[in-house]
Amino acid sequence: MELTAWRTFVTVCRLGSLSAAAEELGYTQSAVSRQIAGLERRLGVPLVERHVRGVRPTPAGEVFRHHALATLNEADRAVHAVRDAAEGVLGRPLAVGATPSLAAGVVPRVIRRLLDTAGPVRWSLRPGLSLELHERMASGELDIAVVTDAPPGLPDDPHLERRLLGTDEMVVVLPVGHPRSGQGPLHIQALADQTWVEDNEGSAALLRLHAARAGVTARIDLGAADLPGKTALVATGHAIALIPGVLAGTLRTDVTTAPLVDPPTRGVYTLTPRHDPHPCTAPLLGHLTEAMNAPA
Repeated sequence: MELTAWRTFVTVCRLGSLSAAAEELGYTQSAVSRQIAGLERRLGVPLVERHVRGVRPTPAGEVFRHHALATLNEADRAVHAVRDAAEGVLGRPLAVGATPSLAAGVVPRVIRRLLDTAGPVRWSLRPGLSLELHERMASGELDIAVVTDAPPGLPDDPHLERRLLGTDEMVVVLPVGHPRSGQGPLHIQALADQTWVEDNEGSAALLRLHAARAGVTARIDLGAADLPGKTALVATGHAIALIPGVLAGTLRTDVTTAPLVDPPTRGVYTLTPRHDPHPCTAPLLGHLTEAMNAPA
């Protein structure tokens, strides 16, 4: 089978639409349909099914999608490796995934330590939410991912090794000059009258659970697309927010953080393949463990 049709199928699954996949890949919609139909004939099973809003993979299609992703990623690596060898650049590149909060500070610092001790390494950083990074690890796109077990948690995968690096305590971020800033650990009850902003459901779930345990409700009236948007709403006095403690040292100067009494926490983990790990995996794990357990 030619990999062109495999890539088309994966794109259709990702976008959930034949027309959207055709536009992204530069094909006509009929060409996309023919490629999918050709795959289905070769495999002898339907791979996609139509629904009201587009298409989605069948159970067999989902199995094929998983293996197709891994095959396509390995094929791309082979092409890049050959080109690098032709140009005299040797060494396997390191693809690192990290959640937005960990990609904002911890992981770049750790990569710096790795480069200082191991010498030049070609590497890339690919942020994403934990479940997305888990899938990208499973498909072979990443060599290592630094993720958290914030809701909805992490799935089990027998092909991936999961290691606990440490626990991250969530903190409250407030605008500079907020009446509660500088008061030490805060009880969530003292913030019950505040408007909160959240940028993802995992953080929002931690906040709701923490407030519910204290017998109060957190009013999450505002939403943000990402962490910069979230802190911008805090800085301008529209809301306060719950953020990972690892972000405290990376924030803009017009916001401040305050610890919570009995704060919500999340475990920070690495995901690595059980077989054929990247040569830099072991030293990188050591640096990550040191960074997560260093005194604040």
